[in-house]
Amino acid sequence: MENTSKLMQVTVNGKVCAYPAGTTYGAIAKDFQDDYQNDILLVKRNQKLMELHKKLDRDCTLTMLTARDKPGMQTYERSVVFLMLKALYDVVGAAQIQKISVEYSISRALFCLAKGAFTLDRALLDKVEARMRELADAALPICKESIQTEDAITLFHNANMPGKASLLQYRINSRVNIYTLDGFHDYFYGYMAPDTSYLKVFGLELYDHGFLLRLPSEADPKTLAPFTPSVRVAREMYDATIQLEKLGINMVGELNDAIATDRAMDIILAQEALMEKRIGDIAQEIANRPGVRFVMIAGPSSSGKTTFSHRLSAQLRACGLKPHPIATDNYFVDRVNTPLDENGQYDFECLDAMDVKQFNTDMVRLLNGETVELPRFNFKKGAREYAGDYMTFGPQDVLVIEGIHCLNDRFTHSLPSESKFKIYISCLTTLNIDNHNRIPTTDARLLRRIQRDARARGTTAQATIEMWPSVRRGEHRNIFPFQDSADTVFNSALVYETALLKPYIEPLLFHVPRDSDAYIEAKRLLKFLNYFLPIPADNIPKTSLIREFIGGGCYHI
Repeated sequence: MENTSKLMQVTVNGKVCAYPAGTTYGAIAKDFQDDYQNDILLVKRNQKLMELHKKLDRDCTLTMLTARDKPGMQTYERSVVFLMLKALYDVVGAAQIQKISVEYSISRALFCLAKGAFTLDRALLDKVEARMRELADAALPICKESIQTEDAITLFHNANMPGKASLLQYRINSRVNIYTLDGFHDYFYGYMAPDTSYLKVFGLELYDHGFLLRLPSEADPKTLAPFTPSVRVAREMYDATIQLEKLGINMVGELNDAIATDRAMDIILAQEALMEKRIGDIAQEIANRPGVRFVMIAGPSSSGKTTFSHRLSAQLRACGLKPHPIATDNYFVDRVNTPLDENGQYDFECLDAMDVKQFNTDMVRLLNGETVELPRFNFKKGAREYAGDYMTFGPQDVLVIEGIHCLNDRFTHSLPSESKFKIYISCLTTLNIDNHNRIPTTDARLLRRIQRDARARGTTAQATIEMWPSVRRGEHRNIFPFQDSADTVFNSALVYETALLKPYIEPLLFHVPRDSDAYIEAKRLLKFLNYFLPIPADNIPKTSLIREFIGGGCYHI
């Protein structure tokens, strides 16, 4: 029997308090809620996330987490998806629903599909949103229960959720946590809010052939985030979803089925063929524009820009052009002139870190038929050098230029627009864990970067995870605002890559110390990887974009 008379010492924000054993973390959070502008959704106990229904059983230091914190916002998003699903099932009726799926994120909103014996229109969404608000006002508990995995598989088969049943078929653990909201059961990857009263900010809107579940602003979770989608990226993600449907793999369970039945090689070859065809199509589009002399490639970290530029160059040669790679890093200003960020560190990602004037001068001279000596940046000395690397444009010559500012016309302001072909590249994964648990594209890129940094730079997973928020801030400033200025979008995601990366990354994540700030994220990624069966690297083509991260490719990178 639980001893609730024993007092535990709890430290919050430097304040030491005493609570009886068995006190819920939610009760403790209420005592400190006035210190926070947003609702406390989780607590962190000595580098371990705890849901608010959990009970105090030891002396500890607690950190309160709201939607301003990444784990808190993730908790809010999962919980509001659960609320939306419950409301939709209430309004339409379970018997009328064929499938409700959360496909991917667009501009702080989740794009969802709904299929069944009903009409998806504004009137239906108004009813669902009204039901969501009714459920939120009722402060209904979101209950967590551990059940036998076999029972969960049966539960989801009977509920017409085959993706969840298939996912759990490959679960090693004998038990699984199921969440229940007013009699509606579901499985979610991660933590949940304690009840529906925490879910105040959301909205539903028709979009394309589905609908949007709009989410709170990350900067101010009390307000709905503005919806400013990249039309080109949204279209590319939709196209990727259609491709996966043709491959028969939309969810992790279906990928695991293919691996378990020795069909992984078929999936790998089909995916690589699709990617090569897309690269060839882009090369042909460039060749069909005789005025193009500069192919400008930009995208967020770990998108595979370098391998893509090599593969595109090969396709450009097949189209009769003579591609030459140019790294914009060679046009850094000397380090002594590099701007500093708000922390007093060199800001290598801002546009002022580039010698924009010299880059434009050199490129215009090339366009005019002059011979130009191109620079090389010496990163050890922090200065540009010249070593006789001369270039003169011939009629078929094309520069393939990769860099974070390549879509920003301020960087190439002197070049005629018709001389530039701009490509935005990103890992836009549309494979999901199941119909209600999406895989964020940022997770796919982070996994790639962890492996590449460890292999090529000797960087620990801890260091990569801790650096990731800074990398993301730079992307939001310097890359994402220019997505829609691109002539085309290239999706570098490979449906099989997480299964391939799993054996490489798991040991790196297990090595993250428990007392590290990166530990919670490492643990979350380990749980994510646990859903996948592994794929060996033996049969991955040497030209594959994923070779940029695991090694063994044919390009000198």
